[in-house]
Amino acid sequence: MEIRTLGVVGGGQMGGGIAHVAAAVGLMVTLVDVEERFLEKARAAIEKNLDREVAKGKRTADEKAAALALLSATTRLEALADADVVVEAIVEDETLKKDLFRRLDAVCRPGAILASNTSSISITRLAAATRRPEAFIGMHFMNPVPVMQLVEVIRGIATSDATAAAVDALARRMGKTPIHCLDYPGFISNRVLMPMINEAIEALREGVATKEAIDGIMKLGMNHPMGPLTLADFIGLDTCLSILRVLHQGFGDPKYRPSPLLVRMVDAGWLGKKTGKGFYEYAP
Repeated sequence: MEIRTLGVVGGGQMGGGIAHVAAAVGLMVTLVDVEERFLEKARAAIEKNLDREVAKGKRTADEKAAALALLSATTRLEALADADVVVEAIVEDETLKKDLFRRLDAVCRPGAILASNTSSISITRLAAATRRPEAFIGMHFMNPVPVMQLVEVIRGIATSDATAAAVDALARRMGKTPIHCLDYPGFISNRVLMPMINEAIEALREGVATKEAIDGIMKLGMNHPMGPLTLADFIGLDTCLSILRVLHQGFGDPKYRPSPLLVRMVDAGWLGKKTGKGFYEYAP
């Protein structure tokens, strides 16, 4: 299957990043969100990131212009009717995702692939909301999308070999390295990462060390580029909590129980970098 057109639903940091990378490699991209103001913000962020790449010599001004020319934005889901692949990148909520995929299944042409950028929710359950589970797959990009190389490709129980091969080729065309795994809670990336972040939060709650010390030990001792509490702020504490709850419910193992401190911070609206306050404070 040759992929020429890509739909992206959700113009946030992840969806905008996916649209940016896809347009930059010559795919026609349609970005969909529920309000024009979200689309305007997404397009401005994409243009800013392309400008940064031009300044760093990673692409030319002409290549930037060509990428922007391939990108269209709309609030109409029907604009995705002819897309070859549609990637969902909305909030990490299973009910909302299932509702969106039911609508996409009705809108998209037969043979189109539906993919979710979910970081933890079952691909099999999301696929079951459609009439095309064989053409449904997880395509989990890492944040920030223009920089990070990995795409975690997750096959549901019904995902066909042809769908997996097409998405593998798409990820490679986008300059990414696809690595495949099966559909278990948290897949691999977050099944390993989130317990580490949760344990760092518990250590902070217990007063074992300051946040700076916890991050410093993991950076200097484990050669991590970013400490776990800083990373949690960048991911979004609400997203971390959602993933941990998926792990806790999916495995029924108390080792995945979210730290009470994480729950309290999310309840307070301290979600990390996107709100200006998490474990650290951030300028607007």
